[in-house]
Amino acid sequence: MISSRDRAPIALFVYNRPTLARSTLDALAANRGAGESDLVIFSDGPRGETDRALVTQVRLLAASVTGFRSVKVVESPTNLGLAASIVTGVTALVAERGRIIVMEDDLVTSPVFLDFMNDSLNMYHSEPAVGAISGYTFPLEARLPETFFLLEESCWGWATWSRAWAKFEPDGRKLLSEIQRTGRLREFDLDGSFPFAQMLQEQIAGRNNSWAIRWRASLFLNGMLSLYPGGSLVRNVGTDGSGTHATPSDIMYDTDLRLEPVRVERITVKVDDSVSGEMRRYFRKHFAYGRWPRTVRRLKRLLNQF
Repeated sequence: MISSRDRAPIALFVYNRPTLARSTLDALAANRGAGESDLVIFSDGPRGETDRALVTQVRLLAASVTGFRSVKVVESPTNLGLAASIVTGVTALVAERGRIIVMEDDLVTSPVFLDFMNDSLNMYHSEPAVGAISGYTFPLEARLPETFFLLEESCWGWATWSRAWAKFEPDGRKLLSEIQRTGRLREFDLDGSFPFAQMLQEQIAGRNNSWAIRWRASLFLNGMLSLYPGGSLVRNVGTDGSGTHATPSDIMYDTDLRLEPVRVERITVKVDDSVSGEMRRYFRKHFAYGRWPRTVRRLKRLLNQF
């Protein structure tokens, strides 16, 4: 059993979607260990009068949350936007507590999600080559190991430590320049299976404000791997039209939740080449460069989320 002292705080970022936020909170509260976990809800401010009422509803919901060891609500008086909200909130909380589990308001978790995240954070806390823990696993067709490492990170329910977050580089231009200087553009794009470099270029040009692509690039350049469970513990349910999200048919949302506990045992810290190959096949099939019209549409939807 993990003591409450060893459980990472949960940072939940919310804005103006009370129905989705309630689903996220209900699922988190149903997790094993929720009652021994501290929850910090970061509530972004309204953009204007049109969404003030919804932001107020979310904040009333946040103020009524129970089921956790403690609940703290941090209300921004202005609209920071998702990227600034996450970067600011994660930086502050991880500096205080040393580790963190990060959630957004459209993610529903398995009841064993918190156990997996905390077990993994404890197992690899002093391993410098491990940068993050992922709760979401892509719906790959192959049978997956119980746990495995990839160089790619996933930002739908993730965790990290202060030592890894210290490597986060907010300047996308610096990140892209270093990837180019080291001749690793194709590797960054999963051997040409997905245009991650374009996502970074879009961020530099101000056409998106993605924090996730900068986090991915920061981990990539530092050679820090992410640990995944063999079945997804997170499902994105943000397909109701209330946010800038993909359609319900998008393959990345078609994920079954794993309900049985994940055995977290120390494994060799290296990329699982078999799963990495499956990832490339997955992206080539669903987001291939050769299918640019569909790829660009999906890319834009993905950018708007992160």
